[in-house]
Amino acid sequence: MKKLLLFFLLISFTSLAQEQKYSIALKGDSVKEALLKLETKTGNRFFFIDSWLDGQLRIAQNFTDKSLFEILQVVLEDTYLNFYKYKDKIILTRNNLIYDKLPKGFFGTENDTTQNEITKNEAIADSEETGFNPIFYNGIQSSATNQPIKTVTIGKEIPGNSKKRFSLSGVITDKLTGEPISNLAIFVKSKNIGTITDARGYYRLRLPQGANLLETQSLGSENLKTRVVMYNNGELDISLNETYEELGEVFLETTNDDNVADAVTGSETIDVEEIKNIPLVLGERDILKVATTLPGITKAGEGAAGYNVRGGRADQNLILLDDAVLYNPSHFFGLFSALNPFTSGEVNIYKGSIPAKYGGRLSSVFDIHTKNANTQKFGGEAAIGPVTSNLSLEIPVMENKAGLIVGGRATYSDWILKNLDEESLNNSEASFYDIVAKYHHSFDENNKFQATGYFSKDKFSLTSDSLFSYQNRLISLNYERKFSEKHEGKISFSNSDYKFKIDYENDLKDNFESGYHINESELKLLFNYRLNDKHRLTYGVSSKLYMVDPGEMEPLGNDSDITALEIPREKGLESAAFLSDEFKISDKLLLNAGLRYSVYAALGEREQRIYEPGIPKTASTVLDTVSYGNNEVIETYGGAEARISARYFIQPDFSIKAGFNNSYQYIHTLTNNTTVSPTDIYKLSDLNTKPQQANQYSLGLYKNIDNNMYELSVEGYYKRSKNLLDFKTGAKLFLNENVETEVLQGEGKSYGVEFLVKKTRGKLNGWLGYTYSRSLIKSDSEFNEQVVNAGKYFPSNFDKPHDVSLVANYKITKRFSFSANFAYQTGRPVTYPTGKYNFNGAEFVLYSDRNKFRIPDYYRLDLSFNVEGNHLLKKFAHSFWNISVYNVLGRNNPYSVFFVTKDGKVEALQSSIFSVPIPTITYNFKF
Repeated sequence: MKKLLLFFLLISFTSLAQEQKYSIALKGDSVKEALLKLETKTGNRFFFIDSWLDGQLRIAQNFTDKSLFEILQVVLEDTYLNFYKYKDKIILTRNNLIYDKLPKGFFGTENDTTQNEITKNEAIADSEETGFNPIFYNGIQSSATNQPIKTVTIGKEIPGNSKKRFSLSGVITDKLTGEPISNLAIFVKSKNIGTITDARGYYRLRLPQGANLLETQSLGSENLKTRVVMYNNGELDISLNETYEELGEVFLETTNDDNVADAVTGSETIDVEEIKNIPLVLGERDILKVATTLPGITKAGEGAAGYNVRGGRADQNLILLDDAVLYNPSHFFGLFSALNPFTSGEVNIYKGSIPAKYGGRLSSVFDIHTKNANTQKFGGEAAIGPVTSNLSLEIPVMENKAGLIVGGRATYSDWILKNLDEESLNNSEASFYDIVAKYHHSFDENNKFQATGYFSKDKFSLTSDSLFSYQNRLISLNYERKFSEKHEGKISFSNSDYKFKIDYENDLKDNFESGYHINESELKLLFNYRLNDKHRLTYGVSSKLYMVDPGEMEPLGNDSDITALEIPREKGLESAAFLSDEFKISDKLLLNAGLRYSVYAALGEREQRIYEPGIPKTASTVLDTVSYGNNEVIETYGGAEARISARYFIQPDFSIKAGFNNSYQYIHTLTNNTTVSPTDIYKLSDLNTKPQQANQYSLGLYKNIDNNMYELSVEGYYKRSKNLLDFKTGAKLFLNENVETEVLQGEGKSYGVEFLVKKTRGKLNGWLGYTYSRSLIKSDSEFNEQVVNAGKYFPSNFDKPHDVSLVANYKITKRFSFSANFAYQTGRPVTYPTGKYNFNGAEFVLYSDRNKFRIPDYYRLDLSFNVEGNHLLKKFAHSFWNISVYNVLGRNNPYSVFFVTKDGKVEALQSSIFSVPIPTITYNFKF
């Protein structure tokens, strides 16, 4: 019987195959043009709906002595169209096949009159007597609210396909704003299949062939029912209306939770909207400050501008805003981040297994994306605080197609400094502003474009004679193209520019201005290809051009005696190719394996010293000086970078993950300060400076409890680094043309274990994180001048073994909530003077080994009370008040400890940023 049914089903294809042969040339024809040519050539009439053939697919192929069957197979291969021949007519169908006969037993027995469509389909699919599984369904049905249920067909039915389940994936967005909706439940209730969307609104389900009633459910979004008919793998994007209807809680068990199911270790996602409840300094909502409450991410001290991730230096973090590098992510002495929370949409942090598409840094990637503007309705958000104000506007440009979001922040903090009870600060100033704009345009469902521009500027003066300023500027252009349901790509261009400047003026004749400048441009091609249900490939190439002006000094004014000095420009080209595969080996084991190969070339025009090999680099060991022409290759470095991670399900809500990655970094920061500061200088790898390298291993356990209400994780890591730049004692780094004589390249190692407990639902929610970690460096040599601390490992400036963070929010009612933030950290290392001695009549201080002691431990408690406006739908603006107290306990946490000689005695002094409670009130409103 099976053979007989197979005969009837394929009879039309067989008749086509036996027809006469044709020769026809298709030269970039659309599908419709190709069909019309075939209609003329063969004399057959084609029947189809024009809208089925809309799209950009073009066919360029010559057919010689091919049957109509063979030609149509090629023409329709990349479409959802099937065909059926009846006499001289060719009937096209979308998704499904036309069958000549129904399978045996389709109508059941005479007594069986209650079979519904899905039962029939399942019975047919499970039948061992048929070779095909026809799918039948009612196109229109009604829900309990008498609203018609839309039917959507997915994939292309293929003759003889024996698969019973197919993959459905897509993105769920807000219909008004276009923003992705995260943590939304999407499920087929009758078949106990479900999942939730991730931070990008992405979901993926495995559904049986045939009709499935797909439902969505979430607080704040409409509930939608859609009948999805699965013929094969495919995608379905859904847009939902926002709703303020009060809903009961939804509990959905699923094995597709990101924290447990993802293969990547050490990754974090920040919900930008939720951070408004966390009490922070001066009431400013801060994305990167929230990141420091997560395990493994710290700062060297309160007010430090950089971030230290898993024992790495501040310059080892790649901070991206819409694919463009942001060099200095801080404002106002490091107290605020340079990212506008009102325009930021998605923040992903990778501190363990960094995906292969990222490169150029050793420790972490902060991948931040600006959200898209509402394309239907004008809106905005604003905040007014004691120190800063913030405004963002969303402007529709073309309805449902294009929009512009613009955001700006500024501070009016000068009045605070002028009113402090400290005479030395009365003439001080500190201010900043930043502006960001993003335009996005959807030409159609397959082609999208976006452009982002960002500019920020800071200036500050804590003395009467020096004015410091720095600025960030970046631009990013991205074009995305969806080639097919499986294949999509993106081409992006970015340019980043960072400048630092000092203006020094006094009554003497040594006035000057000085600074440095970094500029980089990158072109990147990125592709994603869903090969099948088991393999998801990411591949591409990138190339980045660095241009660094290490420093210059010019006299300021006609009376200045300062001699102009300019350090020659450094230039380098970093290129890479990468490929990664997310390979589903089994239902329990998921592997993410990637390989990145990077190549770096130091370029002229420059002069390079050649030193005697094997001995310290000094002016007396120079053998020769070589001049290189413009863009001439000075030296090349590079190598393979492996990015491997895996996840294994111990239970559906309990997994173990392991990862390894190695990486190269070709740009360095030079500093002899305890924290990163704007006066740090940057240097590229060249003939005398090797690139930094690191290998990291990680292993972790992840567990969800009580329907995913609680998330628990513990992850350990071990990292080894080499060629880390460190300074010699008494080194002169700024405006030094031969800085390689003042630095050492040593080894580093860091290790630790990170614990995180998170409660995601209920009146009380938040997280508790604890990290035990060590960050050590070593500089050893047979020459004493290159040895630090007897060549043994010693703590880095940001080594803080114990780090505890507690972030909690308690919802008293739907409008009122109470928040708390507690932080404890071990005091960072410091070098103390341990004695003094006289030599030739002068007194000198004798210091301890480097970083042998520690400043006092740091702890701080912040509290806030949050008041949201009523949730009425028809109102001009929705408001939010934040009343917070930073450092409630008034803890005088030391920022640094330093030593001065006064009246012939050495005295230790301690500086603090905030030593008293800081109350603030911030008003936010969204319209």
